[in-house]
Formats: sequence, structure tokens, C-alpha cells
Amino acid sequence: MNVTVQIERRNNEPPRPEWICPSCHQGARHSEVRANLMVCPHCDHHLRIGARERIQQLTDEGTFGELWTMVTTLDPLQFVDLESYPDRVREAQAKTGLGEAIVTGIASIDSTPCVLAVMDFGFMGGSMGSVVGEKLWRSAELASGEDLPLVAVCTSGGARMQEGILSLMQMAKTSCAVDLINEATSPFVTILADPCTGGVVASFATLADICVAEPGARLYFTGPRVIQQTTQEELPPGFSTAERNLELGHLDAVVPRRDLRVKVGNYLRLLGGGEEPDRGEGTEDGTGRSGRLAQAAAERARTLATYARRSFVRGDREAPGPPEEAPAREQSS
Repeated sequence: MNVTVQIERRNNEPPRPEWICPSCHQGARHSEVRANLMVCPHCDHHLRIGARERIQQLTDEGTFGELWTMVTTLDPLQFVDLESYPDRVREAQAKTGLGEAIVTGIASIDSTPCVLAVMDFGFMGGSMGSVVGEKLWRSAELASGEDLPLVAVCTSGGARMQEGILSLMQMAKTSCAVDLINEATSPFVTILADPCTGGVVASFATLADICVAEPGARLYFTGPRVIQQTTQEELPPGFSTAERNLELGHLDAVVPRRDLRVKVGNYLRLLGGGEEPDRGEGTEDGTGRSGRLAQAAAERARTLATYARRSFVRGDREAPGPPEEAPAREQSS
């Protein structure tokens, strides 16, 4: 006996797609969006991604080695709003799986070795506290001391209010870190992703040799609504977007996510002279000019860092274990 079963929908609405673009509202499958590097296949809208996913997309496979994972924040102000600062940090750690709002280490981008620092907006809005400033400083110190380029991916809501004036001090600290890189003549490239605002965009994020951004990224120090309310004037179309910043000369390029790895690799080779430098040439002792500058910058960094870090972060810079092991030059300090 044959049985025929007929199923009717209770409404005529089409099935809801797996994913809907927040920009064009077109639907797509999750697998399709992920295969497109978390970019909408219809309108090219670039979605926010975490630091781990960013590292996977940007670096050559298997080349990233994380550094300074044991550096953690303290609570010098004993800050409490609706909940204590340590509780907020633990919630962010559980949410993102990260120890802080920045991940740092050694990597290779398009076959070019570099020091890499990647911020994560999902960790308390990517806010820059003492640990973010400290890790960026150590990254710059390592890059200058080892004559390596530094690449930083910046996405942040600005300074971390739970650390008060200590978070604002990180603007000066990270700017000094950029100065160390400049003294050592090491290349510095930043990638600004949506959003990049406040103290980060007003400090190290826009001090690079080459500063690029993803399409549609919002880049500003103060939000458009605050500016409009303060000035009582209508803001121009596209205010604060990466494209508008490129028109005004604040950026060197707007690069789609799919092209970032190759573009950044090209930038690093360009800033490095177009090919791997011969570090054996130079003076009679085999040390070139860039090597001497790098060594001098590293010594200066060690002196300044002695007074810049001890009260606000926890984590021995010479902590044992392979994940924390830094190159030989840093261990000699």
C-alpha cells in the first residue's frame, strides 16, 4: 500500500537564509561568506573578524609564533562601575578566548618575516590599556633590535576608561615605540580595520611608514554624532570612512581583504630595499649602519622600558617556556 504525505507551509514566507548582510541585507550561506574571508559576496561589505582569524588570513601558514601571552593587566585604580574591572576582563577573556585586546608575535607575510601585532575589537572594544601599550612597545623593541619590520592591525574604540589616565599614557608610550622603529630604520606598516577610533588612531596607528585600511572602515578620533552636535554643522557625505580619509591624504591605500597579504608583503619588501638586505656587509666587524642603529634603538628601548611597565602589568619578559621565549637579543637584557 502506497501512502502519500503532503506537507503544506503555514505561511507563504520563503525560508530564511543562513546569513544576512548588515549592509545590503542580501542572504548567503555561512560557508560562502567564510570562503570569501568574511566579506559579503554581494556588496563587498567587510565584516569584523577576530585577531586569530585575522592572523590566519594575513600570515603564511604555520609561521606565526605568539609572544608574551603571560603579560596580564593589573587593577591599579581599583575601578568599579556596574562590576569590577577584573570581572570585565575575565568576561572578555571567556568571550574571545584571548588574554588581552592584542595578540603579538613573530610571523611571515607573503614570505617576508616580520613582527606582528593584531588588535581584537571583541575584547572590550579593542580598548588600549596598559597591556596593549606594553605589548606594542615590546613588539617595536623586538622589531628595532632584530632589524625586522613591524606590522600592526588596528581596530579599537580608543583608550580603556577603567584604567583612567594610565590608558591615556599609552598614547605617548606607543608613539615613543614608533620613534624607536624609526631610529632603527625598520619598516612599520599599519592596517586599519573597522572601527579604528580614539587614542589608537591618534597615536601609533597613523604614524606608520605605510598606512592602509579596509574598504568601508570607520576611522576617526571622535564620533560623527559628537562632532555634529558640537559644531552644529552638517557633516560631508562619507565622513570618517576609509575612502574619505584616502581622499584627504590620511591613508596611503584602501586595500580589500583578499589582497592584504600580497599587498603588505610588497610594502615590506619595498621598504626593505626591494630584497632581503645583506646584514653581513658594512664595517670591518660585519655590522652595517642599519644594524648599529637597531642596536642603539634596542638599548634605548630597554632603558626606557625599565620605567614604563612595572606598576601596571604582570608578566615576566623572560618567562620560561617556548611560547614566551623571545629571540636571543631580547633575552640578553
